[in-house]
Amino acid sequence: MLRLMVFLVMFATAPPALAEEARLDELFAALKTADESSWEAIEDRIWAEWSESGSAAMDLLLERGRSAMAADAPQAAVEHLTALVENAPDFAEGWNARATAYFQLGLYGPALADIARALALEPRHFGALSGLAVILEETGALERAARVYGAALAIHPRRPDLREALDRLEAELRGKSI
Repeated sequence: MLRLMVFLVMFATAPPALAEEARLDELFAALKTADESSWEAIEDRIWAEWSESGSAAMDLLLERGRSAMAADAPQAAVEHLTALVENAPDFAEGWNARATAYFQLGLYGPALADIARALALEPRHFGALSGLAVILEETGALERAARVYGAALAIHPRRPDLREALDRLEAELRGKSI
């Protein structure tokens, strides 16, 4: 009886990270079975989960970084997002967002390093995988890009741009092998 009570207390006071992980697990399961009318809402909920660091100050840095990218100011975005990842190194979306800013600057090395960190923290990050595939494609690593698009598509089977990119690359690779 005491063990059961201890277990219940531990479960009831589970850290927010565990609750977030459980919500993400549910959303990713729903994403795999989503139809054409529901996948975008599920994707939006995943992005919303990914965008919450647990700190209002860190969320503000993410917002500022994204706003700077939208305003075509990737260097300013890198500055905001560097402050974010330095202060919240376990926040995968901070790394992914900074990778995007580095990509906008044409700095593929730093972008790849940040993508690797984002994926180490959240292996299901289809946005980071997509970014990796784009960089691989732009640098001529077409077979590797196709594999990464395939991995992203396995996580997010309804995303049309992933399917189109994979189909295009597979057709291109078939044409080269003839």
